[in-house]
Order: sequence, then C-alpha cells, then structure tokens
Amino acid sequence: MRWVFTIASCLSSYVDRLRRDLVRDRNPLILPLRRETVTRVSATSERLFAGYPGRMLATLSLSWGVLQLGRNLLSPLLPTIIADLGITDATAGVALAVFQGVYALTQYPGGEFSDRWTRATLIVPGLVVLVLGFATFGLVGGLAGFLVAAAVTGLGKGLFAIPSRALLSDLYVERRGRALGLYAAGTDFGGLLASGVAILTLTYATWRTPFVPVALVLAGLAVLFAHWSTEGYAVGTPSLDVGGTVGRLVATPAQRRTLVAFALFYFMVGGFVNFFPTFLIETKGFSHRLASAAFAIVFAVGIAVKPVAGSVSDRFGRESIAVSGLLVAAVSLGVLAVTDVRLLVYGSILVLALGYKMEFPLADTIVLDNAPDGDMGADLGAARALFLGANALGPAYVGIVATYADYVAAFAGLAACLLVAAGLLYWER
Repeated sequence: MRWVFTIASCLSSYVDRLRRDLVRDRNPLILPLRRETVTRVSATSERLFAGYPGRMLATLSLSWGVLQLGRNLLSPLLPTIIADLGITDATAGVALAVFQGVYALTQYPGGEFSDRWTRATLIVPGLVVLVLGFATFGLVGGLAGFLVAAAVTGLGKGLFAIPSRALLSDLYVERRGRALGLYAAGTDFGGLLASGVAILTLTYATWRTPFVPVALVLAGLAVLFAHWSTEGYAVGTPSLDVGGTVGRLVATPAQRRTLVAFALFYFMVGGFVNFFPTFLIETKGFSHRLASAAFAIVFAVGIAVKPVAGSVSDRFGRESIAVSGLLVAAVSLGVLAVTDVRLLVYGSILVLALGYKMEFPLADTIVLDNAPDGDMGADLGAARALFLGANALGPAYVGIVATYADYVAAFAGLAACLLVAAGLLYWER
C-alpha cells in the first residue's frame, strides 16, 4: 500500500499550493489539526449545511453516493454480465462475495489506522483505489478482469468507509444520528441513479460503459476533499490492538446480541441487493427495465427514510426503532417471496424498503455511541467487518440456493434472518 500513500502525499502537495492561507508555511503537507480540537468545536457548532462540517458532510456523502452508484450498477446489470461472461448464477454470487469479502476485511484496519494516523490519510488513498477499481470494471475484459476489479473496488471502499464515518462522528456529536443518516442516504442516491443509468446502458451501450465516468467523478471528488480538508497526512506504525477492540465490542451479553442481530441484517442485505432485480425477472416475470425501475423504488424510499430515522434516533431509543424496522422488513420480504399478485409485489417492495433502509444509520450510530472517543474508528471498523463479513456471504447464499432450489426459498430464508435479528434486539429493550 506504500504507493497509495505516495499518491495521497503528492495530491496533498498539489492542493496545498492552491491554499493561499498556507503560503507562509513552506511545508508541502497540510498542517495537522488535533482531532480533540475538532470535537470541541463540533460540540458547540454542528451545522449540517454550512461551514467546515457542512463541506465535509457534503463531500463525503457525495463521494459515498457516487461509489455506491458504481457498486449498485452491478445488480441491475448482473443478468447481462452473467450472459456476457458465460458464467452461472452461483459463480456470479461468488464473484460478488469477493468484493464484499475484501471490503469487510479492510474495515477494521482502516478504522484503527484512521484513529492512530489521521482520517484523511485513509480517505484519500481509498478514493484513489476506488478510481482504479471502477476503471478496471470498464476497461478490462473476462472473468479474471471482473474478479480483479471487484477485489480492488472492495479494497478502496473499505479504506474509505470507516474513516469517512469516523470523521463525521468527530464533527457531529449531538446531531450524529442525522449526519450519519444523511451520509447513509448516499447509498440510496447512488442506487437510484444506478437504476436509471442501468436502463440507459441496457438500451444504448454495453454493461462496461458507465464505470469509467464513475471513476472520473470520484477522482474529482478526491481532489475536492483534499483541498478542503484541514487534516494532515501521517503514516505511523501499522500495528493493531485487535484484542482490545474485540474486548470492548463483546464486553457484555447485550453487546454480543446486538452484533449478531446486525450481522444477520447485513447478511440479508447482501443477498437481497445483489439478486433483487434477477429475482423479479426470474420469479415475477418482470422485464429487465421494469426490474431496474422496481430496484429504484427501494433507493428512492431510502433517500427519505435514512435521515429521518437518524434524526428520530437522536431523540428516542435507537434499539426500539431498529426492532420496528426489522419486523416490517421481515413481513414484507416474506410476502414478496410468495406472492405473484403484481399489486402486492409493488406494495411489498415499498414497505420492505421503508423497514430495512432505516437500519443502516442506526447500526453505525449504536456502535459509535458505545465507543470511546479515541477508538471510534477501530470499534466501528471491527463491528462493520463482522457485519460485512456476513454481508459477503449473502450473495453466495442466494446464488447457490437459487441455482439448486429456487429464488423463493432463498428470499424466504432472508426474511427468517430478519425475524431472528428483531428478536435479538428486542431482548435489549
């Protein structure tokens, strides 16, 4: 990874020459700002849409949304990708599991290193690697190229995901739930765009076409973040306190049950998101375009639900809200799996999106609320490594069950996972 940090340092040097207020300082690196100072300022002024916190929230949320646009293009394009590469559903599921597996494994080191070094030291290289990954999707052919692109993109997303959330947690304390809800809505913003882009792609281009533009936009956002960030770039000793982090996360039975509950939730998400359009095509008779439009409904709902859920959780119990969302999602997913009535299918999709989309900011915020200030990145990274490890198994599960049984059985199993997760969280109320 030394070359990645070299790129980050070069980018930082270029950006600093543009900053007139630092001309008097001949150091080519940005002057470090202690994170304790950021936290003290944020406690008295947590503006969501103005000032330095607002610029960071906007840039990081937009970057998250664009990378999720690229990521979520894979789902509606998956049937075309399978046909073009000449692979089975099971092979496609394993390939997507590679992406999720690398992403999951990078969560914890990315979080802890951002605690010990600086957030920007991980965020900028993460964006650089994402640019390389999406460019590989667009330019390199064959199954081997697809696997390499998936692994590189998973690595970049892992480097970016936890430090960006941790930076927002540094800047927002009283309004942390709402800030992370806005950030998490970037997933749905990207997914909604992905549905429209997928329709255009299937009509006028090849499945590889949209990935290079995604890479170019992320490159521009990397420059913008480096220009605005007040953090320096410092690489320290690459050591990890795995035992201490795990000990904090599993200190009580309540914490352990919470981790298992959200791991089951993320398992369901991995299977659902990657195969939802294919599920509609294979079992409900949807066309490719109609399946992409239905996929867009899920993300449209998420854009509205996530900030609201995060804001409400700042005032009320997060676990109670999470249980309600899981139960709603479980029932609607079960109905979706077994019904062939078109009206019920659309209604189930809408209600399912309402229930499961609210869980994302709640899961992150619950972990961050329990983490010490100096270890937020490490704790969130380790927890999300568990969540996303389970998430990585989701597409492999659905692909295998669909290949050897059917999609109805696969999606019914996902609904059962949500019910168990709701029961575990209800235990904590």
